[in-house]
Amino acid sequence: MNVRIRRVALGLVVLFGALFVNLNIIQVWQADSLREDPRNARGLIAEYELARGSIVVGERADSEAIARSDDTGGRLRYQRSYPEGSRYAHVTGFYSYIYGRSEIEQSFNDFLTGSSPEVFARNIADLLAGRQRVGDTVQLTIDPAVQAAAEAALEGHTGALVALDPQSGAVLGLYSSPSYDPNPLASHDGDTVRAAWEELAEDPRNPALNRATRETYPPGSVFKLITAAAALESGVRPETTYPDPARLELPLTTASIGNFGGGVCADGDEVSLADAMEVSCNTTFAQIGLDLGGDRLVTQAERFGVNHAPDFQLPDVAASRFPGEDLDEPGAAQSAIGQRDVAMTPLQMAMISATIGNDGEVLEPHLVRHVQDTAGRIVQQYSPERWRIDGSAQAVSPDTARALRDMMVQVVDSGTGTAAQVDGTEVAGKTGTAQTGEGRSPAVWFTGFAPAQDPQVAVAVVVADAGDDATGGGVAAPIARQVVEAALGDR
Repeated sequence: MNVRIRRVALGLVVLFGALFVNLNIIQVWQADSLREDPRNARGLIAEYELARGSIVVGERADSEAIARSDDTGGRLRYQRSYPEGSRYAHVTGFYSYIYGRSEIEQSFNDFLTGSSPEVFARNIADLLAGRQRVGDTVQLTIDPAVQAAAEAALEGHTGALVALDPQSGAVLGLYSSPSYDPNPLASHDGDTVRAAWEELAEDPRNPALNRATRETYPPGSVFKLITAAAALESGVRPETTYPDPARLELPLTTASIGNFGGGVCADGDEVSLADAMEVSCNTTFAQIGLDLGGDRLVTQAERFGVNHAPDFQLPDVAASRFPGEDLDEPGAAQSAIGQRDVAMTPLQMAMISATIGNDGEVLEPHLVRHVQDTAGRIVQQYSPERWRIDGSAQAVSPDTARALRDMMVQVVDSGTGTAAQVDGTEVAGKTGTAQTGEGRSPAVWFTGFAPAQDPQVAVAVVVADAGDDATGGGVAAPIARQVVEAALGDR
């Protein structure tokens, strides 16, 4: 009899232990996933009882909410809405009860739901007082005029644009084209949400892709800024001259590199570094790549942040690439003109121009200025931060940055970038046209900053579908000009 009692008791202990373990797994380890599971109606209703904080652009009287919560009075009380539709979609992202969150809605979710550690004391006070928790407002650095200009200039194109304040790293504009309307994804009607999601997934243009931060493109001749920086840092001067052949024969191979249009860049005798930058001379920069070697090019590129993903306030930012492993002489020459396996995001390219305009110092880009609560108190402030790569934020010396600036001014004044000229303002810039493969349109670029002597805006634009004969000077430079004009008009 005692044996049977002991067995029953042991069985009960095992069952209670299993129950205890299971409850802890559910309450601790699975709590987040169960709470966020769209099938969990109780959690969903509780989440939508919260007035999620707004995402705001503009200053003071001119500020506007580009994401807000509207009271529906329904079972899911608050619905997210995006008044500007597609203009800010790749900045705000979406907030969907089926497909979750993206972009700022994702990376600043704790602030938007009022649950960040910074407001813990406030939430305890609200709980004791029986007050409903509310979300905090996320104030962006985006300039609405710059964003509107980027949207208009890129209409009908596949590409992206990023505009930065070179003196702070603040993002003034970030637009990816084509874009999409996040409002249907925020609907409380499941059929509407799923239909919108399927339409995005099936669209061959892939409008949901944030091309400004997650897509890389061959940079072509805009990469010559890095090659020139490496040359200047090694002792070359803007007036240093190089041979001026129509084609440069590459060692260790039968291949060669030619210039755009097939001719020489100057008189066929010699061409200076500054003049080679002005007309974007392939043979000169390929020769510089041979002279410097792959290791110096890699080192200089990485000082600008290439091969590192910046610590940005949007999720899943891609790192630009300059592969340096086993880079032989032909590879160094091809990479020096932005071809081969070199790939850049528009964000990285804008950072490079901003760094040159900021006397060679790299700043981390930031999209959020501050977070504030409903009483107007600042919960979290974001200030300019140096991006220290391998311990230093200095990509090039101030003297090298100034030399690059002067050469970039020459490009816009009388070289390949004249379409970026702005009346009454000196613009520094560089064009790029990168081959992307047989039968595919080149990726065309412009990057630069203005005013050249006191930069207020740095911009990078890439267009990937402008046609076989497209060039950076013909397509990307006019787009950049419109955005620069908008930025300077507001300043």
